[in-house]
Amino acid sequence: MRPSSQSWTRRTLLLMLGGAALLLIASLGDAWAYTYLTFPRVYEQNWGRLLRVIGWLPFWLLAGAVFWRSAATLVARRHAIILMGAPTLSGAMSELLKLLIRRERPGPNAGAYVFRSFAEHTFSTAGLGMPSGDATVAFAACVIAARLWPHARGIWYGLAIGCALGRVLSRAHFLSDVTAAAILGSVVADALWRRYAFPASPAPAAAPI
Repeated sequence: MRPSSQSWTRRTLLLMLGGAALLLIASLGDAWAYTYLTFPRVYEQNWGRLLRVIGWLPFWLLAGAVFWRSAATLVARRHAIILMGAPTLSGAMSELLKLLIRRERPGPNAGAYVFRSFAEHTFSTAGLGMPSGDATVAFAACVIAARLWPHARGIWYGLAIGCALGRVLSRAHFLSDVTAAAILGSVVADALWRRYAFPASPAPAAAPI
């Protein structure tokens, strides 16, 4: 049963307010996280490299392809496509947002907010960090994985959070960068799942006259 227009509007408003509050809190913590939440050699550790892979789009495309090839039903194949589509779409959206927001990464600027002019490298996201592409991909994919394998949802969400944390520890991103990424990836994944996860219910047959 589809939710009423009023309940959908209320849910959307609550989600927007909650997301805005989380982003504000993260922004207030950016300076603290840059100073104290740091481990520049994180990707020299095996666990750090593992967490980085969770935010690597080709990994999820490969995982989705394997899932699709082994699927026994049309619904399972649809789920495999969503597993590939959610991180792909949200990752593309994160790149577009980087071009619009244009906030640079914290490392080269000693943790200061620096916004790039639209006249400088207009269509290049190199060096831009808001939102984090890796964290966006990780959250989008792991939200879908948590829907597919709900008994392991804690592991999936833990991997997504770990990927985001690695980006902060390496000083590649602000805390607010990965928070925005988590919101974006989760919202896109949830929307795709709600819209495409299951076939539409057939219309009820007309009553005989």
